[in-house]
Amino acid sequence: MRDVLVHANQIHAWKGAVDYAADLAARLDGSLTGAYIYPSPMVIMPPFGAPDLVAEIRENTRAIEEAARLSGPSFVAWAKTAGVREAAWQVAEGRVPETLARMGDWNDVLVIERNTDDPWGTPASVGSIVLGAGIPCIVTPPDARLAPLGCIALAWNGTAESIRAIHAALPLIRHAARVVLLRGTMRDSFDEIEWIPRFDIGVYLARHDIAAESRAIVATADHAGDALLDAAADAGADLLVMGAYGRSRFSEWIFGGATRRVLEAAPIPVFMRK
Repeated sequence: MRDVLVHANQIHAWKGAVDYAADLAARLDGSLTGAYIYPSPMVIMPPFGAPDLVAEIRENTRAIEEAARLSGPSFVAWAKTAGVREAAWQVAEGRVPETLARMGDWNDVLVIERNTDDPWGTPASVGSIVLGAGIPCIVTPPDARLAPLGCIALAWNGTAESIRAIHAALPLIRHAARVVLLRGTMRDSFDEIEWIPRFDIGVYLARHDIAAESRAIVATADHAGDALLDAAADAGADLLVMGAYGRSRFSEWIFGGATRRVLEAAPIPVFMRK
């Protein structure tokens, strides 16, 4: 995991998720790409706007684009001071989820910030980005700055999403001083297949030379998200790894209760993969 992509919602002050992403890239000796995305003028154009208004909107959009583009050297210099070996600044026009998904094609992980002050930082918007990104996502709380990997908690319940999330997070897990496996109620996503022997997460982690502590989580479905966050806090986790459990792929925001709760309230960064 060497190429880190971060959604930047500002062009002059880089903090929160951008700070976290820079620190993560430095720890991984990887690269960092900051992505600033502005809406197409066609999206904000009134359907029957006067010619003068249309021209003003187009002019304002081009001014935003130019200012964002000129921020590139400052971003790269800032990232270098944060210890990033290689940095780039990308400016794009479009909707945030689709644009980040396209940028994700040449990156390993996407860092995004949960921040209700940003239209694309609300839990619902973050959820749509996670579902459409095509690569693993790290969702940070608003005050995240550093990316310590001293303790990583793994949410495990036997589902395909949890398997994929842990597999995708292996490069980060190998950096952890401690790994804690949070075992919830098992839910078999492969009930139409009879595996012999059954998949064993302990054997899988051991095969990758990862020694994990194991802790059970007992909670009803309605309280699974809070129980998971409490268990991660009790373990002293710096990062929580979990699958993005959705009830339906036809909606951008129909997540299972645990995923929804974690997206809304996690006080630590969360590594997610659908």
